[in-house]
Amino acid sequence: MTVAAYLAGLSADRRAELARVRRVIRKHLPMGYKETMGWGMIMYGVPLKVYPDTYNGHPLCYAALAVQKNHSSLYLMSVYGSKALLAELKAGFKKAGKKLDMGKSCIRFKRADDLDLETIGDLIARTPLAKYVAIAKAARRT
Repeated sequence: MTVAAYLAGLSADRRAELARVRRVIRKHLPMGYKETMGWGMIMYGVPLKVYPDTYNGHPLCYAALAVQKNHSSLYLMSVYGSKALLAELKAGFKKAGKKLDMGKSCIRFKRADDLDLETIGDLIARTPLAKYVAIAKAARRT
């Protein structure tokens, strides 16, 4: 499945909400990450030609967007792996007056307005591809 096919399969309202978040991700995404489909989601990851030695043989996921039955999800893997970035995410949502509905690695939302898109954009922009690969390699050594 392609990203275009995934989006085409959504209702117009859900597609519009996802599009708003997708624009923020794409605007702030550091160079080198690629938008693809992975695990049934729109995924922003490290191409295998850059980092082929992943633990599962799939591109290393940096961020992802998915539509679930009752909500949409935004996955920010750099935040999941960093207490400092998680603290920034929480502080940003609090400062913006937004309620952070978060699991271990996903932020659940019904509308893009539920999110603090400014903080999300800042966090997406924060980790260049080379740094993210270095973090992944270091984690594999431990």
